Amino acid sequence: MAEKTVTVKVWDGWVRAFHWMTAACVLVSYLSAKSGAWNLHYLSGYTLLALVVFRIAWGLVGSENARFLAFLRSPAAAFRQLAKFRRPEPDTEVTHNPAGAWMVVALLLLLAAQAVSGLFANHDVGFTYSQHGPLANAVSEATSERMTNLHLTLINVLLAFIGLHVAAVIAYRLVKGQDLVVPMVVGTKAIPASHARAPRHAHAGLGLVLAGAAGVFVWWVTRLG
Repeated sequence: MAEKTVTVKVWDGWVRAFHWMTAACVLVSYLSAKSGAWNLHYLSGYTLLALVVFRIAWGLVGSENARFLAFLRSPAAAFRQLAKFRRPEPDTEVTHNPAGAWMVVALLLLLAAQAVSGLFANHDVGFTYSQHGPLANAVSEATSERMTNLHLTLINVLLAFIGLHVAAVIAYRLVKGQDLVVPMVVGTKAIPASHARAPRHAHAGLGLVLAGAAGVFVWWVTRLG
């Protein structure tokens, strides 16, 4: 007999907003670059950088299960989880699972590197003079060139990791019978009663303060050049 499940709120609104807004910003940034809509490209890039800054702050002082110390476990734990991947089992996690946690960190690092390198991108590799990064003139031409090439290279790495992330979510649904998408939309998950412990969620007002601070920080950075 299957164990009784309990509905638990696992993801707060700020985590969910970050997730879907980040996905939207990556899509907009990619398509706007391909179409030459550079003003939109930079706006989405600034928004993306603010989102990453916010998520790092939320990972330090936000909701219990959104904190890095709560979900980051050893690489060995991630490998143990992957070793039993083909075994269908109920989802008992109220945060990121061990393997997913490392994917979160990798994506955050790639997103941060992509957004920061874009600040220094210059017009010599596909950008017009009036549309270079706001900090391109604050560094040497050689440094700007390196950052531009890094920006153009990292997007392919980032897209590969995003593809791997999406493939893993699909595989978890098909192989293990675990739906990771719906909880990231509605915030709740059905957890076996023996593992049902609701994490403590930070006050929504804290998220508002951090989001505002992240936005102001990025606005300030873009004007340093």
